[in-house]
This record gives sequence, structure tokens and C-alpha cells, in this order.
Amino acid sequence: MVLITGFGGWVLRLGGVGLILLGLADNSVVPMPGSMDAATIILSAHEKEWWWYYALMATIGGLLGGYVTYALGRKGGKEALEKKIPKQKAEKVYKTFEKYGFWSLFVPGLLPPPVPYSPFLIAAGAMKYSRRKFFVAVGMARAIRYTALAYLGSIYSRQIFGFFHKFYQPLFWTLIGLAVAGGLGAALWAWKRKRAGKPVIPDVKNEPAKVA
Repeated sequence: MVLITGFGGWVLRLGGVGLILLGLADNSVVPMPGSMDAATIILSAHEKEWWWYYALMATIGGLLGGYVTYALGRKGGKEALEKKIPKQKAEKVYKTFEKYGFWSLFVPGLLPPPVPYSPFLIAAGAMKYSRRKFFVAVGMARAIRYTALAYLGSIYSRQIFGFFHKFYQPLFWTLIGLAVAGGLGAALWAWKRKRAGKPVIPDVKNEPAKVA
């Protein structure tokens, strides 16, 4: 298998169970964009005959993770979403959900990053959307998505591992560079807020939302 270190390597070593744990994180309020897709493809490429199993476990993980976020929205109400994104954007999410309901959960659940998903999960909970309909919408979307990814991973396993073998080092150093740049950017942002006398973690209720 491709050498992957750290948290990613630990998740992959757990196999299907790792996909459930990763799904709880990736589909929650602290998402890890692309991680579930990559892990599902890599595991299915490594054990081609078990692709259906990894598709199933990824679907379960995605559904459980989505439900955790839904439950937080159901408990916290609309304020739960307004703490995550500016109020104006939250209102747009609510209007979209009121208009499309089922499809506002199903369609984003099919789409890859960087399409945001957790705001719609929170909105579904905050608006007391039916649990049964929630499970059907999210379950169907995740099942279609991960089944397709797992199957493609099993079909193109040689090409996938060939790609990782050839580009592993450049990808590794690119990710390191992005992590360092992100850390420096966050530190600079925190320093500027402290210098302006503002809290490091903003309170979206007290700060005006910017129009996108």
C-alpha cells in the first residue's frame, strides 16, 4: 500500500472501521475536505475485491457524521449555524432549505469538495426536518458517491498507485508548504485582531457579516 504517515496512515490501517471514524470527522462541523474520498479510493484500490465493503463503511461513516451535525443543529437551533457562518449566509442556507428540502441535502451530498455540506446539515436540524427523510436523503447521496468512488478505485488501482509512487514526494512537500502557510496566516490574523483589541475567536453575533 502507498506509504501514508500520521493520522491518515492510522486511519487507512484500520480499514473499514477507519472510514467510519473519518466519516464522523469529515461530515461533522470540523470537516476534512477530500479525506473520505481519498481514503475510500486508496483502500478500494489496495483490496479490489472488497471495494463494496469500503463503499458501505464510507457510507455508514458519512451518514453517522452527518447525523451528529444534524443533531447539533436540532439542539442549538438557528443560532448553531449563525455561530459557524455569517448571519446573511445562514439566511441564504435557510431559504435554500425551505425551498428545496430533500434536494438541499441530497445534491450537496453527491458533490465533491469544496462544496460545503455541514451548513445544510445544521439547517436541517435547526428547522426540525424529519429524521426519516434526513437519513434517506443523506444515505442515498453518500451511498451513490462512495459506491462510485470505491468501484473506480478498484478498477484503476494500478494507475492510482502508479500516480502516488511517482508524485508522492512533490505532493507531500506541497501539503507541508500549505500547512505552514496556513499556520502563518492564522498567526498573522490572530496578531492583527489582538492588536486591534478584538477577540481572537470572533463572535458572529456581535460583528457585522460581510456580504459575499
